[in-house]
Amino acid sequence: MTAPVPHDADDPAIWIHPTDPARSLVLGTDKHREGGLYAFDLDGRIIARVAPLARPNNVDVLRGVRLGGTEVDVALVTEREAGRLRVFRLPDLVPVDDGGLPVMDGDPARAPMGVAGYRRARDGATFAMVGGKGGPTEGYLFQYRLAELSPGVLGATKVRSFGRYSGRKEIEAIAVDAERGWVYFSDEGFGVRKYAADPEAPAADAELAVLGREGFAGDHEGIAIRREASGRGILVVSNQQAWTFRLFAAEGPPERPHEHRLLGSVRLSTRETDGCDVTAVELPGFPGGLFAAMSDDRTFHLYAWADLWAAVNPATP
Repeated sequence: MTAPVPHDADDPAIWIHPTDPARSLVLGTDKHREGGLYAFDLDGRIIARVAPLARPNNVDVLRGVRLGGTEVDVALVTEREAGRLRVFRLPDLVPVDDGGLPVMDGDPARAPMGVAGYRRARDGATFAMVGGKGGPTEGYLFQYRLAELSPGVLGATKVRSFGRYSGRKEIEAIAVDAERGWVYFSDEGFGVRKYAADPEAPAADAELAVLGREGFAGDHEGIAIRREASGRGILVVSNQQAWTFRLFAAEGPPERPHEHRLLGSVRLSTRETDGCDVTAVELPGFPGGLFAAMSDDRTFHLYAWADLWAAVNPATP
């Protein structure tokens, strides 16, 4: 596990170093009004931080953002009490957002929480999807296109609002399957909803699937998407109050691509997990890739995917 953050760990994201996997990072938020963004090495040591931030909720890594005549990787962080999206260049955590990008139409009641990045394959356009503490039954999530406004500074332009909402709790966890062009988000207490990630896709605002309607003890929380070299995909969703993770096939057969079969569940050392992330990239000490998940002891727990998969309790027909 990582070193503890000062107040309240909430959400991790994994950044893969482009030339030296051993220098990859696990990013994590400390969700507090004087919290921050933390960078951990693969041994769980804190090696950098940005603080204070006004209650940072979720973090995601977005690769290949065009900035300053080149492509960079960035960390996207929702700064909830400031109503902003923060963007930090990786791995040095230098801000590239001129102090923050206002989101959710400046409505303090929306209070940005969830965030996921998306790079469109056909043209390299980059986007951030943001969910808040509250919202309407239609159009709960906001999607922003990220582009350079001035040298070295990114701006955000809203391109759509989308996504149904049950009204039960809130929508925080968001994850994008960039390879397939799909976005998933947890409608807590209801299920995991699925839409097209590209705002220009045909019928982009049509709901493609709802999974996980049964078998959850309480909230549907963090979502992680693993893509293997073979193309096989697995969705991992936190079953928060059960202290477990449920695993689903990331697609169905060609004739039913939005069918997501339950593969099984696993209980790990984490408690009350909000956020999680996964990579299939082999990293030192993590055969099969790395799975990172928040625990309510102010830390993030790190697992080798090979060990996690070996511990999965298969779903019964």
